[in-house]
Amino acid sequence: MTTYNVGFLVGSISSTSINRRLARALVKLAPQADLTLTEIPIAALPFYSADNDGAIPAEAAEFKQAIEASDAIILVTPEYNRSVPGVLKNALDTASRPWGQNSLAGKPSAVIGGSVGPIGTAVAQQHLRSILSFLASPELSQPEAYIHMRDGLFTEDGEVTDDSTVEFLVSWLKAVHTHVAKSLSPVT
Repeated sequence: MTTYNVGFLVGSISSTSINRRLARALVKLAPQADLTLTEIPIAALPFYSADNDGAIPAEAAEFKQAIEASDAIILVTPEYNRSVPGVLKNALDTASRPWGQNSLAGKPSAVIGGSVGPIGTAVAQQHLRSILSFLASPELSQPEAYIHMRDGLFTEDGEVTDDSTVEFLVSWLKAVHTHVAKSLSPVT
């Protein structure tokens, strides 16, 4: 089976982010789904401005190149005020510009997020799916992945302490693999 190199964005830049812990767990579990996950950092990106379209800032150019070099992208996001965190939206705007140079066009994507609330990051993920759809990124639609974070579920270094959560995350990662394989297959 082909191993895919998947870049991931963490929608929070907080050092104590629970979604960063979730991302660490995904990195550890990814080999069970024939995936290799590599973070594409977003914290250093300048705010997107069309004023820079003629001379893309170095950080933005490197970010776009990292997305283009990945077989697919996973977005690990919190939910801020029932929406996508501004830093993540800025990253997506940066990836899709300047006009005609959308690094996400045709790039398979998948969305996951964790929250202390019982509905996880459902509303933020819905906004994210709308954005990704406009950016022509084929999205994994099922299974959806809303992780209810509770104390001790993930250790700081990404170990998952609950067997049913491990099972779900591995099955989700396998669905990502299948999605990438289908998305990258030539149309006949």
